[in-house]
Amino acid sequence: MALSKPKILGTPQHFLECGLEDCERNCEFYCNSCHRLLCKQCRDKHLMIPENKNHEVVLYQQRKRQLPVEKCNIHPTKEIDILCKECSIPLCSKCSTMEEHWGHHFIDLETIYTDKFGLCQKEISKIHNYFIPTSQDLQREVQEDATEVKQIMDNIRTSMKAEAESLKNMVDKVLSENMEELHQIEQTLLEKLKSQEKIFNDYIVYLSDLVKKFQSYLSATELTNFTTKLPDNLKIKSIPETTKPVTPEFSPAQYNKKDVSKLLGKITVTDRKGELRRVKPMEIPPIATSMKSTCEQTKQDKHVKSDKKQTVSLSASVTKVREFKVPGVDGVCHTSLYQSDRLWISDDDGNLVQTDLQGNVIQKIKTSGRDEGYHTVTQDGDLIFTDKNKKVINRITQDNKITEFIKTEDWKPLSIHSSHINGDLLVGMSRGIEVKVTRYNKTGKELQNIQRDNKGKELYRKPHYITENINGDICTSDYWKGVVVVNKSGQHRFSYTGQESGFSPYGICTDVLGHILVCDRHSTTIHLLNQDSQFLSLLLTKQQEVDYPCSVCVDDENKLYVGQWFIKKLTVYKYLQ
Repeated sequence: MALSKPKILGTPQHFLECGLEDCERNCEFYCNSCHRLLCKQCRDKHLMIPENKNHEVVLYQQRKRQLPVEKCNIHPTKEIDILCKECSIPLCSKCSTMEEHWGHHFIDLETIYTDKFGLCQKEISKIHNYFIPTSQDLQREVQEDATEVKQIMDNIRTSMKAEAESLKNMVDKVLSENMEELHQIEQTLLEKLKSQEKIFNDYIVYLSDLVKKFQSYLSATELTNFTTKLPDNLKIKSIPETTKPVTPEFSPAQYNKKDVSKLLGKITVTDRKGELRRVKPMEIPPIATSMKSTCEQTKQDKHVKSDKKQTVSLSASVTKVREFKVPGVDGVCHTSLYQSDRLWISDDDGNLVQTDLQGNVIQKIKTSGRDEGYHTVTQDGDLIFTDKNKKVINRITQDNKITEFIKTEDWKPLSIHSSHINGDLLVGMSRGIEVKVTRYNKTGKELQNIQRDNKGKELYRKPHYITENINGDICTSDYWKGVVVVNKSGQHRFSYTGQESGFSPYGICTDVLGHILVCDRHSTTIHLLNQDSQFLSLLLTKQQEVDYPCSVCVDDENKLYVGQWFIKKLTVYKYLQ
């Protein structure tokens, strides 16, 4: 039987197709011996060929990874495919016959490669989902601490300047009081000296008058006048006694730099060590994915049997479960699911209806919404929906009371999602040419704004659908930018723009395995990605009668609900097992 070359994984196709010629059925199995993708029918044919009877055929999810081709240095025509356990050296089959390897044990290198490949994928996932986001969180904490340190230092500088200014004012006040006291002393002394000056002025006048009297006696013409009129007492009054002023003395203050430091205050640096930054523990996913190595898968299978826990993985094909009509809408643009028996469904004309799984309308309201994911259901079962005209976010409780929950000021809310992790609300909104995603807590308090990447570039242009992944990533379907994924801290992780030009993303959701499912109206397909941006397959295409898919959501039983633009019905599929 002529065999075709296996199809390259990751190219746009409906899951994986059988690798045998002229067979277009879905791949379910994998031959580890010849590395071929097989459907169930071709698997049986493959094993019926005598030379293939010992081939190892397993489920596709349990396949071994094909060993990269590497030629042996000693035997250039042979490929390295085994490992000598004793020598720990990779060899070709011919090397195993050499004398230095006689009696040694050999291991299939492909098995080791598969295990190491799975381990590397697991470690890469840990790095992307835990170590990098956690390190970035700690880095931001360091930056916040640096900002806080600068603020504290600025506050200390302000306090020091205030203390210095206070001391300066006190010095000025004391100086002013001392100057005033000195002035008073000076005035008192000057007044006393002025009084003494007057005493001497009076005494000098007295002496001058006395001199005149004596001169009059000397000028007498008659001797008798001189002898009779001359005063009996010729004694001159003594010079008045006065005292010298006693001036004050100034004693300079005895102080040094330490005294001034005490007055101004002291900077104290503690010698205790800072607290270790808290590193959040790594969360271990509660369910196993299908991306495990063969060895790990075997261990997991044993664990499942002993623990009786159900694991989930991708099915080899997509199966339609049921389909029901939705009256009251012109099409299905967005679906919000509460548990598995109540849905809120909206069209592009503002009609929003609640229905059961039989298509019976429970209630209907008119909104300003269009082709956007503008409503969501909380963990408590309340409906939250945006009103972009009034720029508010409304809440409808289970007793049908409508209240204005959050006012978004001058921002127009477009899309919204209620977190299944912590109940936060993620809202895509715009204001003119500005666009952002905002996180609110359960009470409506704004917690976070995400607008640009670490290079300052705008992340969004029209975030009309939004959801959250199991690792906390915020996944946004942006009509112009594609699928934009940031981690819970708002750091840009990756963007996905489809497998060909014209990618037109609409409804978006995630599942229990962390897959991202997004509608592409251009190619009328639903793309399936893993949480690290790798394209896995086109989950649904026109071959499954899907036309202009616009809405996707996954219920608690891992069933996929798909709504289409012009069709008044919901189709439910099973794609996980």
